[in-house]
Amino acid sequence: MADKKRVLIFIVSYNAENFIQKVLARIPNEVWNNEAYSAEVLVIDDQSTDDTVPQTLEYIGQHPENKITVLSNPQNLGYGGNQKLGYHYALNHGFDVVVLLHGDGQYAPELLDEMICPIIQDEADVTFGSRMIHKQDALKGGMPLYKWLGNQFLTFLQNRMLGSHLAEFHTGYRAYSTQVFRDIRFEYNSNYYDFDTDIIIQMLDTGQRIKEIPIPTYYGDEISYVNGLLYAFKIIATTIRSRIVKLNVLYDLRFDYSFNPNEFYSLKLGYPSSHQYALDRVKDGSTILDLGSGPGYMAEALASHGAKVISVDQRITVLTRQHSIQTVEGNIETLDFSQLDREISTVLLLDIIEHLSNPEEFLLQIRSYFGDLENVNIILTTGNIGFFLVRFGLLFGNFNYGKKGILDKDHKRLFTFQSMKRLLNATGYQIRDIHGIPAPFPNAVSSRWLSGLLLKLNQLLIFFSRPLFSYQMAFTVSPLPTINHLLDRAKQAVPGSTGQD
Repeated sequence: MADKKRVLIFIVSYNAENFIQKVLARIPNEVWNNEAYSAEVLVIDDQSTDDTVPQTLEYIGQHPENKITVLSNPQNLGYGGNQKLGYHYALNHGFDVVVLLHGDGQYAPELLDEMICPIIQDEADVTFGSRMIHKQDALKGGMPLYKWLGNQFLTFLQNRMLGSHLAEFHTGYRAYSTQVFRDIRFEYNSNYYDFDTDIIIQMLDTGQRIKEIPIPTYYGDEISYVNGLLYAFKIIATTIRSRIVKLNVLYDLRFDYSFNPNEFYSLKLGYPSSHQYALDRVKDGSTILDLGSGPGYMAEALASHGAKVISVDQRITVLTRQHSIQTVEGNIETLDFSQLDREISTVLLLDIIEHLSNPEEFLLQIRSYFGDLENVNIILTTGNIGFFLVRFGLLFGNFNYGKKGILDKDHKRLFTFQSMKRLLNATGYQIRDIHGIPAPFPNAVSSRWLSGLLLKLNQLLIFFSRPLFSYQMAFTVSPLPTINHLLDRAKQAVPGSTGQD
């Protein structure tokens, strides 16, 4: 039927000559002859040194009624590398669902229909066959005790770090809607067995619907090629790295979800952040100049606190116009300040200074306009290039730009607390407050208690060393009068004096 979904049963195999025909034979008739979907099998052999390919071809010859394709890698690509080929094959050939099955018989082909149906019926984007939903059954199925304990311990750690609630992270029995592969860059995942962890993190980060179903555990004569300690190290390291990437301290193509427009900007309120710092220092009813207003989230938050907002940005959004009393669209570095309201009490430069080609001249322009006014504050925030994780990376030769954060690839200038103080002093500003801001852990760690704990720890470390442990720096400053301002005041100070122009 034309409206049937197309399902690819993708079998990864390596030295599986004793198992591959049995695995193929165990695929149920209800999978081959299903009213909801049509199934095909793809076997990709990863340079086996035995007769896996001949055994597969023999089975194909004996069962011409089933559509089975076998491919052989020209070189060993590893467990993860083999998966990359299979998923690209599924995308390139127009399949709707792909199921990962192992050629050694460790996972039951009899459950293929149960793996496929949640996706076909739009109940899930991903189905995992979990051996740990009923944990004792895994031991009864022959899982060694050390693997049973290790599986649960690693799953516990990963759930805590990722804010997930999966019964098992380490199953190799998985079904995916092929659409999910269009949302991630799985081709950059590991070629080792931790490929499976990479892709789970990607599924969680991109909000895919995951359903787990219980499967039996089977350990037979198959040979395990997994180095347990290396595997454990890699998956924990990858999980931690993925969270650091979300803090925008490191960049990794695996965890760059460029399809998501909201990934570029999010409002950070309700915890110590640059946005909260600014909001806490704005008086109700005051007039705020927001230079580099972005999508308008900050304008909305300010307006909700009774502030009157003047927003300036290269592109003014509908949300910005909705919550601003005045908007100016254009380059802030060439802004004509004379077109703005003179009753401004606070100027916001939130994560803007680092994007400017000439921040010195820009700060001088602001001073020349506002320096003769009383009680005007400038709130300036920017990333701290001296943050300990950046320093730690440098120790090992790493310094990579990313999409946002301290090392945003659009940044033109990088600052430490000391260099920012020098810049402000040199351009004529009185520094009233300096504040160290912790990393935005709530954006990176889904677990509320863990992110809260990390925030408190980061704040404690900032207390001991602000330059080393602050993710961002925040300054509240006032522009000092320029020479021209002082001359004007000197003239006005002597009644009847006309002075000389």
